[in-house]
Amino acid sequence: MGNFLLIPLIFFGLIVLFSSFFTVKQQTAAIVERFGRFNSIRQSGLQMKIPLVDRIVSRVGLKIQQLDVIVETKTLDDVFVKLKVSVQYVVIKSKVYEAFYKLEYPHDQITSYVFDVVRAEVPKMKLDDVFVKKDDIAIAVKTELQDAMLDYGYDIIKTLVTDIDPDAQVKEAMNRINASEREKIAAQFEGDAARILIVEKAKAEAESKRLQGQGIADQRREIARGLEESVEVLNKVGINSQEASALIVVTQHYDTLQSIGEETNTNLILLPNSPQAGSDMLNNMVASFTASNMIGESMKKTNVPKKNS
Repeated sequence: MGNFLLIPLIFFGLIVLFSSFFTVKQQTAAIVERFGRFNSIRQSGLQMKIPLVDRIVSRVGLKIQQLDVIVETKTLDDVFVKLKVSVQYVVIKSKVYEAFYKLEYPHDQITSYVFDVVRAEVPKMKLDDVFVKKDDIAIAVKTELQDAMLDYGYDIIKTLVTDIDPDAQVKEAMNRINASEREKIAAQFEGDAARILIVEKAKAEAESKRLQGQGIADQRREIARGLEESVEVLNKVGINSQEASALIVVTQHYDTLQSIGEETNTNLILLPNSPQAGSDMLNNMVASFTASNMIGESMKKTNVPKKNS
């Protein structure tokens, strides 16, 4: 009978013994109370407590945590905008007591401070400035939270403004403005390109005409040299200069008629084709040159200054 009662006592003793030991995970702190009163904070590893007297009331994580807060507010130019603020915080290892006993809802406390700071800073800025100075907003939030949460055992690692979402109509208007600006820039580039093409085309045409004129001048120079040589050759065989000129004009006249006849796409041209036509052209040319020379000599005599008597 005594052995029968001994077994439950041994079993109960083993249960009490094993319940005296407990483990705490890495980056975690366990808060132990004794009869409802704070007793100690146990760090990671194998720990021991008094059975039926000590009780683990909570395990506080020491890892970095993140809280995302979405705040809707109005900018200086009366545009409603939603900001997503991400707050990264951690429980200070040496202030686990404050973090657990002083602050019951840390998320609500952090959210309240984020709302307060954002709604104090953003209304001072225009919408464009909110995008440009989002880092300033994040710094202001961190500074305010750091001062407020340090007493509660929380360290603010970093705050980030991760999203800025204006009203849908405002975003559509901003997109239209952006598209208009890009179209304006594209039109300016197209206008510059067209102007460059016109200028380059004009330069090319001017250069082409210059070279064409130079070619015509060289051609006429060579023609004149060839005519001079032809006259010299005819003079050597007893033909005087007037007869040689008439012969050359007639020859060129018939060469011209032949080249026109060989061209299939030539427009209709009516030219005299008798030998006398060449002589008439030569006489007309000589008369024209003679008249021009007489007019030039007369103008020179008129422009000669008179000597003082």
